[in-house]
Amino acid sequence: MENYKEIDAKEIGGNLIKKIGDEWFLITSGDKSKFNTMTASWGGMGVFCGKNVAIFAIRPSRYTFEFAEKNPTLTLSFFSEDYRKALQICGSKSGRDCDKVKEAGLTAISTEAGNMTFKEASLVMECTKMYAQNLEEACFLDKEMVEKWFKNGDYHKLYICQIDKVWVRA
Repeated sequence: MENYKEIDAKEIGGNLIKKIGDEWFLITSGDKSKFNTMTASWGGMGVFCGKNVAIFAIRPSRYTFEFAEKNPTLTLSFFSEDYRKALQICGSKSGRDCDKVKEAGLTAISTEAGNMTFKEASLVMECTKMYAQNLEEACFLDKEMVEKWFKNGDYHKLYICQIDKVWVRA
């Protein structure tokens, strides 16, 4: 990818809890012909079954969910604080109803593998899905979480994805 340098996942700098929870990121799935993206702030990174992984959840009601279900790969894109408004747009509007990438002022680009990300991203992870499972009310040990986050029963699907490649802006 032009203007990016590939690094090992173990070289990712900064506080990942802050990056995910406070700065947010975009989950993008699909290819040049059709893709969608959404803002996320729930997830984590670590090691699972000996592989570097990203873990995140998508509600089935989100348009990006359809793309994540159809495609074996996706990207996670992180941005500087300058793009907070763009991430707010991508998190509050549906790609079913508008061209939110255009409204957000982002420039879609393709990775060598054909996955979509954005020229403005400071960090991009290209991932392959390894495991996915629907969250279920009965499995929550902390029942207050259900009351706070899932009152309407719109439970997320949890994904564990192998981090295949990582790029940082050069």
